[in-house]
Amino acid sequence: MNITALAEALDTAARQGRPLSGGAGGPKDTEEAYAVQEALVARRLARGERLTGFKLGFTSLAKMRQMGVSDLIHGRLTDRMEIPDGGRVDTSGLIHPRVEPEVAFLLGDTLRPGGDPMAAVAAVAPALEVIDSRYHGFRFSLPEVIADNTSAAGYALGTWSAPGDLDNVGVLLELDGRLAETGSTAAILGNPLRALAAAARLAGELEPGTVILAGAATAAVPLPPGTHVRATVAGLGSVSLTTGEAA
Repeated sequence: MNITALAEALDTAARQGRPLSGGAGGPKDTEEAYAVQEALVARRLARGERLTGFKLGFTSLAKMRQMGVSDLIHGRLTDRMEIPDGGRVDTSGLIHPRVEPEVAFLLGDTLRPGGDPMAAVAAVAPALEVIDSRYHGFRFSLPEVIADNTSAAGYALGTWSAPGDLDNVGVLLELDGRLAETGSTAAILGNPLRALAAAARLAGELEPGTVILAGAATAAVPLPPGTHVRATVAGLGSVSLTTGEAA
C-alpha cells in the first residue's frame, strides 16, 4: 500500500465529494491506517488549517463488540471543521453526512497518560459531530475508517460549563423539533470521563486548549439539507446547527 497515495485519494474524495471504493489497496492493519491518517491530516495542515481537537470512536462497548475490536479508535479535528453553535453548515459538498450527539471536554492543562484526567479539564459542553465517510455507501473496514480520520467532517460546541457528574446523564437528539434519538452518557465507555484517560493513553499528551470529543451517546442519523439539529445533554444544556448550502 502507498500511504501517500491513499492519503491523497481520501483528501481528494473529501474535497470533491466523490466516494472511494474500499477493499484492495487499502491499509491492512491499524498501524498502516494511522500512518495514512497522519499523512491525510498533514495535507490539511499544509493548506493552513490548524489542529483544534482530538476525537474518539467506538466508545460504545456494544459498537466495539459489533466491529470485533477491543480498543477505541481516534482522529483529529481542525479549525475548518468548527461549526458555531446555532450556525449553518454547508452539507452540499459532503457525500453522506450524518450527525451524532456527544460530550466535549476542553483542556486547561496538559493531559498526560497515567495522570488524573479530570485535573486537566477546564470545562465540559454538549456537542454535535457531523461525520461523513469518504467510502462508498458508508461501508468500510476498521483500518479504512481509521485512515479516513474516523469520518470526521465537522463539530459544534455548546456553552462551556464547569465539569460535573456525567455518569448516566440523559441525551436527546432532535431533527426539526422531532425526537430522533435518545440515549445516555453511560453509552460512552460507561462514563465519558473514561474517554479522557483513553485519549491520554492514545495520544501520549494533549495540550491545553485542546477539545476532546468523547464519542457518540446515540446512533448517528442521516443529515439532509435544510435540517435543524439540536442535541441536549441533561445538566449541560444544548447545542444546535442548521444544514444547507452556504449563502
